[in-house]
Amino acid sequence: MMNDDPIHVARPPQMPASDRVNPYTAPVQPPLLPVAHADPFQVTADDRTMGMLVHLLALLTGFLGTLILWLVKKDTSRFVDFHGKEAINFQITLLIYVFSLMAFGIVTMGAGMLIAVPLIIVLSIAAFVFELMACLAANRGEWHRYPMTIRLIK
Repeated sequence: MMNDDPIHVARPPQMPASDRVNPYTAPVQPPLLPVAHADPFQVTADDRTMGMLVHLLALLTGFLGTLILWLVKKDTSRFVDFHGKEAINFQITLLIYVFSLMAFGIVTMGAGMLIAVPLIIVLSIAAFVFELMACLAANRGEWHRYPMTIRLIK
């Protein structure tokens, strides 16, 4: 019968020093090779959702919601970065147009308001349609650009 005393237990033979693995060093990984057929403009489902949400937030919250989502997600995807810039540029352009029309109405002592107010209403309807078109295009994975937009953020 064998003795289970730890002093008398047979030890396994030692491995040569060249075959021992150092537990404190990380295993060496082979370098990643670039894939020749990878598409840098490939759009994932998450990218499409975030792109659509950027334009949808422009409809619901205006400039602020779009800006916050773009600042959070712009470094994760080129698609979201592109659509965020487009949505913010469109919102800034709308503000410029509306403030210009209001200034025109005020400078003309109210007579210009007969022109400015209907133009602002038409502009808001067109903005709604353009934002819906951009939202649907982003959901399809398309790189959509707004018409009549001053591109301040590039």
